[in-house]
Amino acid sequence: MQQLSVSRLFDGEQWFENVSVSISNGVVHAVAPASGKVQPGLLVPGFIDVQVNGGGGALFNTAPNRQSLRTMMQAHARFGTTAMLPTVITDSVSVMQQAADAIASAIAEKEPGIIGVHFEGPHLSVPKKGVHPQQHIRGLSAAEMAIYGRADLGIKLITVAPENITPAQIRELTALNVIVCLGHSNADAATVQAALAAGATGFTHLYNAMSALTSREPGMVGVALSDPDSWCGVIFDGHHMHPVAAKVALAAKPRGKLMIVTDAMSPVGTDDTEFDFFTGKVIREGSKLTNEAGSLAGSVLDMAAAVKYAVQVLAVSPAEALRMASLYPAQFLSCRNGGRIVAGAQADLVLLDDNWQVRQSWIKGEPVFNAK
Repeated sequence: MQQLSVSRLFDGEQWFENVSVSISNGVVHAVAPASGKVQPGLLVPGFIDVQVNGGGGALFNTAPNRQSLRTMMQAHARFGTTAMLPTVITDSVSVMQQAADAIASAIAEKEPGIIGVHFEGPHLSVPKKGVHPQQHIRGLSAAEMAIYGRADLGIKLITVAPENITPAQIRELTALNVIVCLGHSNADAATVQAALAAGATGFTHLYNAMSALTSREPGMVGVALSDPDSWCGVIFDGHHMHPVAAKVALAAKPRGKLMIVTDAMSPVGTDDTEFDFFTGKVIREGSKLTNEAGSLAGSVLDMAAAVKYAVQVLAVSPAEALRMASLYPAQFLSCRNGGRIVAGAQADLVLLDDNWQVRQSWIKGEPVFNAK
């Protein structure tokens, strides 16, 4: 039996002081008052990131293989991510198949932290494509459906533009246990509402690459903010949304329906200042990534930094910020006991210091990062 004794703990709902977490076979066995020496810091549930393009110098699209997955996970574990959906942006069927094979291999061999896959595209809107390559944007065909229908990919998440996919196709996807998110879309409100009625449950990077809220046409943003049942991914890096826009979302959505995502690219965890991206380059300036045309191109955000931003810039309570990074993504993905430190939950844990910096991370009770 493994034991971690800490001065403070947040179990996903409540705060505790001077507690000991016992772990057996990768699962939390019990949480009880500590009887001996405790280490300083705040122990919290591991962060779950549903949108991760890269990290540690690896970009999943560029190298859709097991080594990229391992590199990405190691990079993000330094910042508290203990579970992720590696994300494939709009690309060829061949790249999608290679990515799916890599994910299936990782799932089969229980690669730490890899719990599924996010296909962000290729069924998107050209007017709202962002940095997604237009030559690969297309409708849904049997080739992609064969990939989405695989049963060996863990959790399957797809971002689609509802004007490029029908409600019937959304129902077909959800019947295959695919979670459907809406994004990169110029759809009107009625089209978005029809997609939700057909089974879509989320919105990808709220506000970004989606039709705006106006007085007479609410667009995708308006529907996303007003719908009480759907989840919205939010990128709290200070670039993807103005703090006022972030506060509007926090005020509009019911508690539990906003989840922090990074949309991280390959430079996370490195000093890289640029990287190749399809036929062009992406440039890093400080904490901002743009392509050569000046458009935002993902982020160099990490989950711990996003939690810190939520607390310090947006005045989100520490408990809510932590839930947005762990409990709410777990609920969105239907991960039983995910985002909790309770008996029976997988022992995915993060130890933070007083400045929201990650000191240690564990996946299934095994150390994956130690800052000491």
